[in-house]
Amino acid sequence: MVTGNTASGTFYVFNKKEQSIPIVFVHGVGLTYEIWQPQLDFFNGYSNLSYDILGHGKSSLTKQNISFDDFSDQLIELINELKIEKIHLVGFSIGSLIARNFATKYNDRLESLILLGSIYKRSEQQQKIVNERFNQAKKELKLSRQALKRWFTDKYLENNPDTYEKISSILSGNNMANFLKVYELFVKHKNDEDFEKIQTKTLIMTGEHDVGSTIEMSQQLNSIIKDSELKIIKDGKHLCGIECADEVNLIIKNFIDKNE
Repeated sequence: MVTGNTASGTFYVFNKKEQSIPIVFVHGVGLTYEIWQPQLDFFNGYSNLSYDILGHGKSSLTKQNISFDDFSDQLIELINELKIEKIHLVGFSIGSLIARNFATKYNDRLESLILLGSIYKRSEQQQKIVNERFNQAKKELKLSRQALKRWFTDKYLENNPDTYEKISSILSGNNMANFLKVYELFVKHKNDEDFEKIQTKTLIMTGEHDVGSTIEMSQQLNSIIKDSELKIIKDGKHLCGIECADEVNLIIKNFIDKNE
């Protein structure tokens, strides 16, 4: 396993295995590559690459105005620097929006695309709620720990206090100026990708009880993205990659194995 930084300041962790197409994991807003630990452990026998997106963790963000294209450029620079040709791309939350953008620009570099907890066309009420959370974060200069109540079931948090503290620590460690720039992108996302350009096998997953990235949103994405399939994670909420790791990992493994 190798850790490092690209020339432009992207921090990454690369576990390289010979004759294996790397699985690349893209995390959500306010988080770091560390949320993928259950997946990195499970896929230890596969090449896998995780990294901190712009302005998060140990990755820098120098631009004043950013777009999803900047995040796709960050990823293409990373895989080019590591001399990786093809990837299985897994994105969670805003990471899934980065993955969708990447797929419209660099579809030829994808072996498969996996979207976990991906939004699509929020309702007026959903958008109002997200706007209020963003305005609260700007006012308080922090992301409320209440987010964890939306991301995990109460039962899981009660039984896994270490996870609660770990995610809380990651959230509180954010550079708030950078975080707010990225959070605003997520809040104002227009779902304006050219989905016809996504010409790779795609897996769409969401938690059964995810209130932000709902089953209905995933069903709409499934109907729009050609050659896609949909899996609903029973009893899962937003961060089901952690809470329901065994099920999520097995679904990803089966999907990748049949598309490699």
